[in-house]
Amino acid sequence: MELEKITKRSYRSYDDACGTAHALDLLGERWALLVVRELMLGPRRFGDLRASLPGISANVLTQRLEGLEANGVLRRTKLPPPASVQVYELTEWGLEAEPILVALGRWATRSPRHDPALPLSAVALMLSFRAKFEPDKSGGLDLAMEFRLGPEAFTVGVRDRRLITERGAPLRSDALVTSTPETLAGLIYGKVPLATLEGQGALVIDGDRAALENFAGLFELPPKAD
Repeated sequence: MELEKITKRSYRSYDDACGTAHALDLLGERWALLVVRELMLGPRRFGDLRASLPGISANVLTQRLEGLEANGVLRRTKLPPPASVQVYELTEWGLEAEPILVALGRWATRSPRHDPALPLSAVALMLSFRAKFEPDKSGGLDLAMEFRLGPEAFTVGVRDRRLITERGAPLRSDALVTSTPETLAGLIYGKVPLATLEGQGALVIDGDRAALENFAGLFELPPKAD
């Protein structure tokens, strides 16, 4: 006997019982997975999301947010006073997609067609750290830094062979790094010399310079696939 369809769908479906197919039902629309990516480090306003995804129109972003909300991946809420503005945040189930997102990004960077020089959002950079962190290289490192990337601040640290990446400024900071996501990606993944970026005025360090140099040595892009 066929299983009954117990819910009425409000989205296009592959009509395939495979979990992978259903995942694409939920997140396969253009921009949907990137909206989820931008919410992985906490709630964001509509304008913040659109600024982080410069290629998306307001109408498409609205459609994706409505679809993800209808599918239980995110919800609308309000920040507490004095902000009291509407934001979007992932549900507990939505947050469970992070390992999938990180693994997918790690897999895709092996593509010969992947161009690391393209624009990059601040959240995408933070998640790339989680994907490519090599704990065996961290040894006894104990460091905490604040990365200011445009209007946003992030806590980035390493302790006990564990990586920390969070939105917001840290309580303790060995160094304050002011730059752009693309410049930091060039330093960490492209191995552009730190002195070169400083000389260009693309990156400014206030504090322990060695903390950033040590941090940059903990990441490598995976080899390209044949």
